[in-house]
Amino acid sequence: MNLSLYIAKRYLFSKKSHNAINIISGISACGVALATLALVCTLSVFNGFQELVAGLFTAFDPELKITATESKTFDSQDSLVVRVRELPEVEVATLCIEENAMVQYKGRQAVVTIKGVEDNFEQQTEIDSILYGYGNFTLRDEIVDYGILGIQLTSTLGTGIRPIDPIEVYAPKRGQTVNMANPTGSFEQAYLFSPGVVFAVNQEKYDATYILASLDFARRLFDYNTEITSLELKLKEGTNIERVQRNIQKLLGEKFLVQNRYEQQADVFRIMEIEKLISYLFLSFILLVACFNIIGSLSMLIIDKKEDVKTLRNLGADNRLIVRVFFTEGCLISLVGALIGIVAGIGLCLLQEHYGLIALGSQGGFVVDAYPVSIQAGDVILIFFTVLAMGCLSVWYPVKYLSKRLIN
Repeated sequence: MNLSLYIAKRYLFSKKSHNAINIISGISACGVALATLALVCTLSVFNGFQELVAGLFTAFDPELKITATESKTFDSQDSLVVRVRELPEVEVATLCIEENAMVQYKGRQAVVTIKGVEDNFEQQTEIDSILYGYGNFTLRDEIVDYGILGIQLTSTLGTGIRPIDPIEVYAPKRGQTVNMANPTGSFEQAYLFSPGVVFAVNQEKYDATYILASLDFARRLFDYNTEITSLELKLKEGTNIERVQRNIQKLLGEKFLVQNRYEQQADVFRIMEIEKLISYLFLSFILLVACFNIIGSLSMLIIDKKEDVKTLRNLGADNRLIVRVFFTEGCLISLVGALIGIVAGIGLCLLQEHYGLIALGSQGGFVVDAYPVSIQAGDVILIFFTVLAMGCLSVWYPVKYLSKRLIN
């Protein structure tokens, strides 16, 4: 065993001549442990919220979404697009058209995004899990076209879940400018009935502006033939999404963009990552302050062990060994604090995950009742090495300086 480590371990766990040294060392380790616990819990809560948001988008966004990079639309009968739809890893491929339109219901108006999808959209996503009402997922029949509104949009228009009258939909005629003498003649007009359900993604982007309709309805309204704005893919279970994404991107080339779920909501997740990083930096600063408390306990320990240092010098120990002993002592205090904080943080997160100890607010007022948590091994490893690095760096120079004063 390394001599400096052996002596430092004896100093850490043995009883000192002054009880105050033991108390201060314990307080120093507790300070590091509390800062470490705060890091574990905070980062786990951010992970929990990120997974919660990702779960909400899962019911609406596809696993992979293909769009054109140089134009708004592309031909669904393009040979490359057909090859992608026929890939063995693809379970469901859905043609989609997303365009803006204006809707009106009994004098109330709103600008919305009409998302026209094929009938297999129900197999493409978990849309059934976010539908509310007394009807079914139906976009058309032999007589009328149906539209499924976001829950906030129903409030804006005052339609309710099952409006009696149809919703009027207006879209500018393709390739024409608005005729000010006859503005209504410059718009395509169509009607959407309600199937008796609305969807709630719990994201304003969707709930306040989106209407799901059939692909045929969108093509008639926006005067499209074989053009689409996106191709959405659901892959077979067990498929490596990243590998398939890279292969499809390579097949389609630079004229197309292939995005996974996180990339489709890049702005939302980027903000969450920035918030997580800022929290990590702030808590790391608090951890650094806690690590400086170790210097006090080491200073008293150095004074307490004057006679031991003399004995070591008489036995042939050089100055570097003496410095290493007290430096290792400081690192061991950081290590003990890190291990206690990580174990306590993981335990607290597990209790929160299973029992919801800390609630978000009034019951039913949020998507979840308690703070969501998710412990990730990468975060735990990062926190462990952060604590060790800050603990060792914070005591290196003070220990070197104090030890030299003692030796002299």
